[in-house]
Amino acid sequence: MTSAVAEDPAGQVVFGGVDSHADTLHVAVISDNGGHLADAEFTTTAAGYAAAFAFLGAHGHVRAIGVEGTSSYGAGFTRAARSHAHRVVEVNRPDRAERRRIGKSDPIDAYAAARAALSGRASSAPKDDTVAGIRALHNAARSAVKARTAALNQITHILITAPEAVRAKYGRLKGTDRTDVLARLRPAGDAVHIAVLTTLKSLARRVKELTAEHETLTRALDSEVTAHNPGLRAAYGVGPDTAAQLLVTAGGNPDRMRTEAAFAALCGAAPVPASSGRTNRHRLSRGGDRAANAALYRIALVRMSSDSRTRAYVTRQTAAGRTKKEIIRLLKRAIAREVFRCLTTAVTVPGIADLRPLRQSKNITLTAVARHFGVWPATISTLERGIRRDDDLASTYRDWLTAA
Repeated sequence: MTSAVAEDPAGQVVFGGVDSHADTLHVAVISDNGGHLADAEFTTTAAGYAAAFAFLGAHGHVRAIGVEGTSSYGAGFTRAARSHAHRVVEVNRPDRAERRRIGKSDPIDAYAAARAALSGRASSAPKDDTVAGIRALHNAARSAVKARTAALNQITHILITAPEAVRAKYGRLKGTDRTDVLARLRPAGDAVHIAVLTTLKSLARRVKELTAEHETLTRALDSEVTAHNPGLRAAYGVGPDTAAQLLVTAGGNPDRMRTEAAFAALCGAAPVPASSGRTNRHRLSRGGDRAANAALYRIALVRMSSDSRTRAYVTRQTAAGRTKKEIIRLLKRAIAREVFRCLTTAVTVPGIADLRPLRQSKNITLTAVARHFGVWPATISTLERGIRRDDDLASTYRDWLTAA
């Protein structure tokens, strides 16, 4: 620990930097001209946070505190700092080139965070806690899917090398049929057959349990996402998983992103110039939050397959000579713009609760409605239940039911 406190710290403006860990955090203080003043280590407890604030305040008026990991190890400190009216800015981890040049240690990282706050290189407000529940549910749902996929892969690999009688009987089954049959097994035979069948039964039951767990988590996630931002959830092609990912990426306070271009860059959907000489073109961005980029990609695929306006757009762009990759890049950029509007402004979602009662009151079947509009019955069903949003179809459907 170093200390070089100014003779009159009360009138001095200082900046803080924090390198956070699970059990400790390292705090550094610099002056407004970048001079190192002091650094110290504190515990990640209420008492430790209070001691850190007293340490910072002892060196002058704290203008801002740069924190690395505001949504992970530094979440507790960030929350406490905000409650003490300190301005906290989010600091990205130093790039590898800089770390190779100056080295890495807790004091080095803490001073780097303080310099980032001083220079303005770090200026983004950290995410608030309003999406913490959505983040938790989303992580749990994703881990359930990963564990389920791992169990299914294990079943497939075991059946490939299983005794011939087991492979011939169960290897030809696919999907849920195979899982259901294996979950009801009664292992019998010699020691090898019993061991293999017991393993397959255990894995199949695990798959069924994880499937039920994922469905429960998805329902809870859908409820949370819809309550938090009904406009985003109602956008075409945006499901519970993609909506949750975009909300987690943006945070509960999307005003921290000043423009929709900044949000597009955050999602890795901003076009990157790739021109040289007479070639004038853009390429896909490799930066940003790749999970958010994947969410935009899935929305684009859904719209390309089932949204009439998007399909017409793809047809026009294909006729203009654009490749599929270029078209998807353009779509992701446009979707990012739409999502940003949903995140930053209140979007009114037209009501659909009256559609099903109105149809049933006139004894009209889903099949009859679907035949009239030239769509699948499932399309009308999902529209009535609010699973899929199509404002034009809903309005036309309501008018047709009223006149019927």
